[in-house]
Amino acid sequence: MADEKATIIDAQADVEGKLKGRDAVVLGRFRGEVAVTGRFVVGEGSRVEATVAADTVEVSGDLKGDVRARSLVLGEKARVQGTIEARVLVVREGAWLNGSVSAGEPAKAEPAHAPAPAPAPPAAEKPADKPAEKADKAGA
Repeated sequence: MADEKATIIDAQADVEGKLKGRDAVVLGRFRGEVAVTGRFVVGEGSRVEATVAADTVEVSGDLKGDVRARSLVLGEKARVQGTIEARVLVVREGAWLNGSVSAGEPAKAEPAHAPAPAPAPPAAEKPADKPAEKADKAGA
């Protein structure tokens, strides 16, 4: 990110609103909504109260709100409260996290593949029918 341009909210800033773009770094205070296509960084000593959607989120400060990201990294001094949805979640020793967490592959994807074995039970019923028929004939 050092070679690319990023939106930076410096340590003395107190901003409220919607933050959209590619990459963003908050070193001060921000309240509102964040929607970035790249990396969103909450710097050490900063405070963010927002709904956050980004590819990658790195938190070293305070973050309160809902976070949806492909990757979320909580640094040693991170304090996060809210609902987290991330494919990859890294929580460093010393970080604090309070809230609902959904990490990894979505559980809903697995049941979508489960109906494929459903045709197998009718095949399993056929062998069960044959012994039952033999049992009926033996009893007759």
